[in-house]
Amino acid sequence: MNKKTTLVLFFSIFLFLSNCSKKVDIEISEIAKSQVSMAVNAFLWRASLDTVSFIPLDIVDPIGGVITTQWYEDTNNSSERIKLTIYVKDRRLRADGISVNVFREIKLEEGWVKAETNPDTARLVEASILTKARELRIGTLGSG
Repeated sequence: MNKKTTLVLFFSIFLFLSNCSKKVDIEISEIAKSQVSMAVNAFLWRASLDTVSFIPLDIVDPIGGVITTQWYEDTNNSSERIKLTIYVKDRRLRADGISVNVFREIKLEEGWVKAETNPDTARLVEASILTKARELRIGTLGSG
């Protein structure tokens, strides 16, 4: 065989094999695709970011599963501010895979002072995140 015939044969085999190995494209949401490379559950992660999207973020660590917001002051109550720390603790979509800490400060004459936080606040944020994560998960089931 001469060089030209060898090259044509090689490229013909290459094209044949590349066509045989084409995978069937399955539509999966970007969230589901990102789960492969994330150390935490992608639905909980995305839902957490969506839930606190109105607060500027301070720390966002998808490997460690930590989201920390900056201090947030409600425009209707400038004498109080809150800060959230969200921990996504698992790769599975489970209720115990998320934990939220809420920090609250009130403004006094001497400045910002740590204040009591209603324990239900953290549970409400967790419930909101879980609801959003389930909705995101259900949304991907229909697209696959």
